[in-house]
Amino acid sequence: MGKYKINKTYKEINEKIKQGKAVVVTAEEMSDIVDRHGDIEAAQKIDVVTTGTFSPMCSSGAFLNFGHTAPKIKAAKIWLNDVAAYGGIAAVDCYIGATEVGGGDPLNSVYPGEFNYGGGHVIEDLVAGNVIRLRMEGYGTDCYPARKHEKNITIKDLRDAILFNPRNAYQNYNCAVNMSDKIIYTYMGVLRPRMANANYATSGQLSPLFNDPYYKTIGIGTKIFLGGAQGFVAW
Repeated sequence: MGKYKINKTYKEINEKIKQGKAVVVTAEEMSDIVDRHGDIEAAQKIDVVTTGTFSPMCSSGAFLNFGHTAPKIKAAKIWLNDVAAYGGIAAVDCYIGATEVGGGDPLNSVYPGEFNYGGGHVIEDLVAGNVIRLRMEGYGTDCYPARKHEKNITIKDLRDAILFNPRNAYQNYNCAVNMSDKIIYTYMGVLRPRMANANYATSGQLSPLFNDPYYKTIGIGTKIFLGGAQGFVAW
């Protein structure tokens, strides 16, 4: 503790929160406070800084466990509303990736593609409580004799549903431009020719990682809010 100019423990801050004496500001407000008063005085005055952003993220997905069937199946191939999920986890577990596209999607054969329904939509439908068509195929074993199973489910039928984002607070993706003479379609949006526009995808000065580049306060087990629920930094 002694190596820092300002020392506060979580215990001290939590006690101030209980007493209603903690000073809480948003990350945007904190940036202005640091500009006006400097980082040391800001750290003395402020106890809690909140930050939150909303943006699509390509690594997002959900781990789902849908429970055993009768007879049991080792689900090697899995589809949710005709969107493929990865089944190489356990007998009735899968990972549905947000960017997985639906079966029969024309992709870029109808350039630049429409991508009307995919994994992100499945997750949205699950969270909304909508009915999802689950389809599974297995290869059959003595323990798991069933080779096919199909049923309707909602999120209430799942044993586990865990939103997981391996790269949610990424430090790159700052800005993209197009210096060519034709429109290009990227995961950072449509980029028009000859630098006619610039697309960015970063929380900038509000980013927890930019403000804590050496992970002095952020690490494995740090609590976060993810989609309105309590979550944790997992790696």
